[in-house]
Amino acid sequence: MEREDLEITLPADPPASHERRPALVFMRGEQLAAPIPLERDEVILGRALEADVRVNDARASRLHARIRIEHDAETDAPPRYRLTDLGSTNGTLLNGQPVTADAFLQHGDKLNIGEHLIRFDLLDDFDREFQRQLYRLIAHDELTGLLTSKSFFSELRREAARAESESRPFCVLMMDLDHFKRVNDTCGHLVGSQTLEEIGGLITRALRAGDVAARFGGEEFAAFLLDADCAQALVAAERVRAAIEEHAFSATRHGAAGEENRTLRITISIGVAAYPDDARDPIELIELADTALYHAKQSGRNRVSAFCSAPGGEDAPRELRPRPAPPPRGE
Repeated sequence: MEREDLEITLPADPPASHERRPALVFMRGEQLAAPIPLERDEVILGRALEADVRVNDARASRLHARIRIEHDAETDAPPRYRLTDLGSTNGTLLNGQPVTADAFLQHGDKLNIGEHLIRFDLLDDFDREFQRQLYRLIAHDELTGLLTSKSFFSELRREAARAESESRPFCVLMMDLDHFKRVNDTCGHLVGSQTLEEIGGLITRALRAGDVAARFGGEEFAAFLLDADCAQALVAAERVRAAIEEHAFSATRHGAAGEENRTLRITISIGVAAYPDDARDPIELIELADTALYHAKQSGRNRVSAFCSAPGGEDAPRELRPRPAPPPRGE
């Protein structure tokens, strides 16, 4: 009996588009390698919050330059991309030359706005995905997937500017694992890395969508919470603390006697500072949250402390008001 060969057709992935669409790629500055698609016919670049593409640079004007996409409705000619300097204080450079009148952008052209270098590119789907992956590698910690400290500071400065403009609160959390060196010393660095990876996920899930978390290096983490006052930040910080305390981390050691499976219990200490009550400068907020973190460590670890202004006016000393927490488990 002859066997009929069966032809199986698998569903194909949707084809990638080879249509090249305009984008700006930051080659120097806070958004290094980030591709920003130009999806509107007119895009404003500048330092202001209302700019379509924000350039967080002291030498950039609030509304610095404009890119306008011009279509010829009567022909099939490709669109043209007109660059105009909007009377900026320090000027716009195109391929090293000042833009004194309108100029038309070509693929690969480079713009200087303040200290930022931006490339104008026509990208297809493959190019855009490559740039996105490159940005993820640069901006995110490889182990935990959280932002790097450099990217966190960039995002924090942007959030502080937005909060100032819109009179909205936000809070900063500084976090440090308790006695984490002992995990590396007793279980090895591989287990330590696996544990840090899990902790990154626990922090992300404990925070709200839109909140921003980062790994500062080693076992230290940070976050800022959008549109949150101190009371809301304390609730969020307590969620993070409880999630890590209650989680059973697994550790497998390989020794002469074979595999040994262990369960690790880890705790975290957290400090909180609030904008604008504690400070308006983002760097000062980090420092105050770090001071609160130090207080949490000194008070027994595995707890949340908030930095609060003492009553009595601006000249009164500041004090720490620790949030009560369960006593530390183990070390």
